[in-house]
Amino acid sequence: MKKLPLAFAMLAAFAGSAAAQSNATIYGLIDGGVEHQRGGAAGSVTKVTSGVQNASRIGFRGTEDLGGGLSALFTLENGFALDTGAALQGGALFGRQAFVGLKGGFGTVTLGRQYTPIFTSLCGVIDPFACGLAGNAANLMSQGGTAATGGGPRTNNAIKYAAPVISGVLAEVTYGLGETAGDTSALRTLGGQVGYAAGPLVVRLAHNNVNNASATARSKVTTLGAKYDFGMAAVHFAYAINKNAVAGNTSVAQADTRDVMLGVSAPVGKGTVLASYIRKSDQTAAGNDANQFALGYTYALSKRTNLYTSFARIDNTVANTAAGFYTAGNATDAGSGDRSFNVGVRHTF
Repeated sequence: MKKLPLAFAMLAAFAGSAAAQSNATIYGLIDGGVEHQRGGAAGSVTKVTSGVQNASRIGFRGTEDLGGGLSALFTLENGFALDTGAALQGGALFGRQAFVGLKGGFGTVTLGRQYTPIFTSLCGVIDPFACGLAGNAANLMSQGGTAATGGGPRTNNAIKYAAPVISGVLAEVTYGLGETAGDTSALRTLGGQVGYAAGPLVVRLAHNNVNNASATARSKVTTLGAKYDFGMAAVHFAYAINKNAVAGNTSVAQADTRDVMLGVSAPVGKGTVLASYIRKSDQTAAGNDANQFALGYTYALSKRTNLYTSFARIDNTVANTAAGFYTAGNATDAGSGDRSFNVGVRHTF
């Protein structure tokens, strides 16, 4: 237990000394709230929780100018639970992100633990709730992965290439080595995305393909999303095709599903109103369908601090309820019931 504080102290000292030679910073986000969940098999629960809107974290990132238009970059990011102080992502020191790379006229190449293209597309741009609060799109929509990998938003052992953005067009590809002795295809990941942004319009098409531990099956997710800002409000749309993909808090990979999301975000004074509807349709005879309705509001106290509140309800089919598939969670907590209400505060530094 003493190794974690020591590691952070060493990194902080490194960041301070490196700042004189390059650009290294310490950053973070602290999010705490009170949440009430209903509809779970064990009954209702009210709790103080961490990472409702966005997961709490502390990170180190920096760049160094190498000359000739070439620069080095790195990011190391730790996730933690504010309510208990425990480390998240299985206790990994830098379980949220850990990568290093080079950037130049050719684009950017990075190596390490990195986000899937599905996550940066859906959660970073398309979902009005940004995969947080009770209306988290990831309650029903997959971020990429298999039952073995947990369906999470990150890829280990990843090599990512991002092309330079030209006239609003972006493109990137991610390859994750499975690192299984004797079988290079086991747990191998291949993903990518293309996008376009100009004025009020943003469009993203992302794909993630992961082999299982024996390389006998694949989990495939393809998501097309768009956002258009009319000024007084922005509309959000996403459509996803899932094959053996994991979504929500279940570890069961469904064979064939389709997702449709419609959402809106509207600035109101110092705040923003958020709303979305998601329909998950099971294409098999199992009939594990679900609908999510969500409403939220964030209020800016300053540039770094905001208050939030949100509510979500998931309607599961009878078959789904028996299986216990989909629950209303948030950015950190998968949830325990089909309804969730929360209120809290988020601060960034």
